[in-house]
Order: sequence, then C-alpha cells, then structure tokens
Amino acid sequence: MEWLHEGALPEDGARYFPPASGVYDVKPGLTPLSTDWGNGPRDAQVFQFDSSWADYRGVKEQARGERLGKYYQTRGFDADLAGVICRFIAARLASEHPDRFTWVDDADSPRLHHAPSDETLVFNRAMTQVTGGGSPAYVDPLDALSAQVQEDLAVVRRVDGRDWCCAVHLCFPYRWTAEEKVGLDFVTMHLPVPGMENFRRPGMVNVMLQKGPLVRFVWELTTDRRLNHHPEPPPGVPAAAWARSAFDPAAPRLFLRVEREVLWSFPAQEAALLTIRTSFWDAQEIRQDPVRRDALCAAVESMTPASRVYKGLGDSGDAILAWLRAG
Repeated sequence: MEWLHEGALPEDGARYFPPASGVYDVKPGLTPLSTDWGNGPRDAQVFQFDSSWADYRGVKEQARGERLGKYYQTRGFDADLAGVICRFIAARLASEHPDRFTWVDDADSPRLHHAPSDETLVFNRAMTQVTGGGSPAYVDPLDALSAQVQEDLAVVRRVDGRDWCCAVHLCFPYRWTAEEKVGLDFVTMHLPVPGMENFRRPGMVNVMLQKGPLVRFVWELTTDRRLNHHPEPPPGVPAAAWARSAFDPAAPRLFLRVEREVLWSFPAQEAALLTIRTSFWDAQEIRQDPVRRDALCAAVESMTPASRVYKGLGDSGDAILAWLRAG
C-alpha cells in the first residue's frame, strides 16, 4: 500500500545515537549547533540532505495532496515574520548546499532553484508570496520551502509576553500533529510529556528566542520506518493497517527513530525556527554493537513507568530488552 511506504536507511546519512548516556531523561539537552557529533560538517548544518531525499519528498507530496491543513497550520504568522523566516531558510539552503540550491536575492523577484526537485521558486520582495512548482500549488513561501527539505518546520514567537506556536509544517508526525499544537504556548504544548517539568519552564522560551542556534535530540523505539504516523489514517487506508504495530518477538522488527531538532533564534522578532529531521537506525545493527546495545537497554530500563507507557513500551518493553540482549 503506497501510503505505508517506509523511508530508506541511507549509508550516507548523518548518524545520531541519543541513548548513548544509558539514561533516559527529558531534560532540554540543548547544545550549540557547532557541537561535533562525528558527522563532520553536517553537524553544523541546519538542513541535512542524503540519498533518501526522494523518499522524504514523496511522503510530503502525499501529505500535501491528501489535505494540506492536516499537516500545515498557521496562527498569527504575520507577513513580516514570515518574510524574515523564509528569506533565512532560502539563504541558508544555498550557503549550506551550493551543489543543490541557487539563491538570487534581487530587488524585484528573489528566486531559489533546487536542482533535485527541478523547481524554481519565485518570491515577491517581501517573501510573502511564491510561484513555481508544487502539486497542489504551494500556498505560501514556507509551504514551498518545506517541500524542498528533509525536515519538518515550526515557528514559535512571542508578542507582549505571550508565546505561541505560530506555524507548523509537519508531514512526518509521530506523537503530535499540526492541528493540535498550532496556537498553543510552549508550556501547554509539552504538558502531555511525562517528566518534562523542567523543560516546560517559561524561561525555556527565552533560551529558544534569544540563545540559538541550538540542537537537541528526541528518540523512540518503533516497529517500522514510516515517516508519517498521523493518528488519522489517509482516505482509503484501513485504521488497522495504519496503526502502529506491536513488537513481535517471533518476527522482530525494531528501529530507533531519532529526531534532530535545531532551534535558530531571531531575537529581533522574538521568534525561533525549529527544524525537525527524522532518521532511523535498524535495531539489528544496534543489537550487534555491545556498547550501543547496552546503552540503549540501560536507557529503557531507566524510564519511569509513565515514560514507558508514553513511549509505547508499557507492554513491550521487557520483550524488547530480552531481544536486544540476546543479540
């Protein structure tokens, strides 16, 4: 079934292993974007590309074609802020990936050409309108730019002391969706996550809006590599087929799903861009590596009961641990 397509495990992708400490925690875990994680220059990039780009693009095309509002929402994302964010994204793509992107920021019609998609996006000077490419047609520049990258995007802003999520382009949802989070303040957005009391402090918003660029990681154990896990199945896809499958020790499939989150601050606008890059490790590979296997097992064992349930390991955690240790 096309909608159940799984992403690739590219050998040329950047690799991150968040459970390396052997302890599961939900601290902010924010480090400078310049931090060396062993992936060379890619660790300092906001946007990362590898040979699986077409897989990510295909999932985004499916999502946008299904119902864009299911995956892209804005609230109070005014033209001035949108222009600043979108101009930053276009310029950053060209500076990080000159082999893929050509950016011409001229006075009349700024334009970005992306060689792999063969799309030339033409913007108005304020970066609030766009033409070129897209099926269905792009509704605005953030939608158009999101279609070019392997990351999901979100924007947080603050006005008169009130912060909220003002834009979410989320084609690879797992535990949250664009429709449920747009418009919420930072603290409310994270209420469902057990153990995130420190991360939910209002002071964290100051860090996001003033101190970037920063990077953090979130991880899950999943039984597939599907990028789109929106809780609402697409039309024509049975709910049973769309639902996450349980871990089966008799026919084990297990993956470490990693989200690399980059926070880029825009202090003058009291805003921040969040990029979310999803990637996977095959747990069979981790199972064969004693150091990573032991760290992952220890991290799972360190979870509170509430965290295990939230992470979907309430019923399967012990079976997963036994399978990993039998490697």
